[in-house]
Amino acid sequence: MTLHDFIEHVNALHSLNTPEIYTFMDEMNEKARRITCEINGTYHTQTELRVLFSRLFGKTVDATFRVFPPFYTDFGKNITIGKNVFINAGCHFQDHGGITLGDGCLIGHNVVFATLNHNLNPENRAAMIPAPIIVGKNVWIGSNATILPGITIGDGAVVAAGAVVTKNVPANTIVGGVPAKHIHNI
Repeated sequence: MTLHDFIEHVNALHSLNTPEIYTFMDEMNEKARRITCEINGTYHTQTELRVLFSRLFGKTVDATFRVFPPFYTDFGKNITIGKNVFINAGCHFQDHGGITLGDGCLIGHNVVFATLNHNLNPENRAAMIPAPIIVGKNVWIGSNATILPGITIGDGAVVAAGAVVTKNVPANTIVGGVPAKHIHNI
């Protein structure tokens, strides 16, 4: 299986449940862990971090991208980052299903992006179901928030610290709580 084949498979929202897919995911996990260990194991300038993240993502990150490690991912190659994005320390990007952060996003400490769900049927529980997370422009996600699979967060929105986002967030709104609910329009 190639990366292109895998991305096409997850973009079609097909289940991840074959030996070929599991082997490919294991191989990609090994590569991602090597790079994240390099990122997290010692001090790097922002310029050095951009080089490492470009390797991790398999595409060049913009010169305005900033991150404070540690950073964790178990795949790495299905993340797209816009311009002027900042990711604070301790974030977890489970990106098999795809994560897109628009220009100007601010991601707080320990935010989790989860793009995989397990099958609810106990007989097929190990099967994973991918769904992308899309974050619009100028979005602020507060510390310790969790964004679940298939969520879209509109431009200019704010996700309060500690929120668990289970439904799409309209543009220019503030959501918070568990599960996240509308708090205010901006």
